[in-house]
Amino acid sequence: MSDYYEYRHTVGFEETNLVGNVYYVNYLRWQGRCREMFLKRRAPAVLAELQADLKLFTLKVDCEFFAEITAFDELSVRMRLVELAQTQLEFSFDYVRLDAGGGEALVARGRQRVACMRGPNGRTVPARVPESLVRALAPYTPSAVASPAGAGRTA
Repeated sequence: MSDYYEYRHTVGFEETNLVGNVYYVNYLRWQGRCREMFLKRRAPAVLAELQADLKLFTLKVDCEFFAEITAFDELSVRMRLVELAQTQLEFSFDYVRLDAGGGEALVARGRQRVACMRGPNGRTVPARVPESLVRALAPYTPSAVASPAGAGRTA
């Protein structure tokens, strides 16, 4: 098993601009899609909590671009857990172009900080990262970041 969760994507024409390269906002959309697919496939219990009162608020996103990609490029978006705090998570994302011959090229790198919140709209308060999510993220976490049952988490 690798140390990242992978979301594969084929770039479509609708994701490019007039020049033919991928419009920058799509990299941020792919971060969200990667995170969603992770929840669907690896943390379905969290999806049930999201239907109840758990909210995942994106606090910060960024992306640094190294090379352009165009329509029909095959892309691997690789998510890793960088930090696990009591109420927040930080992920990194590597955007890797996959060549037909098996080669790979890092085309961008991003980060995303997420806060866990609970409660009705207007009275939402910070909440601990659900243990089911902590367990699901364990394989994608550097050992220095991982913390069983919340022990050693920072604020």
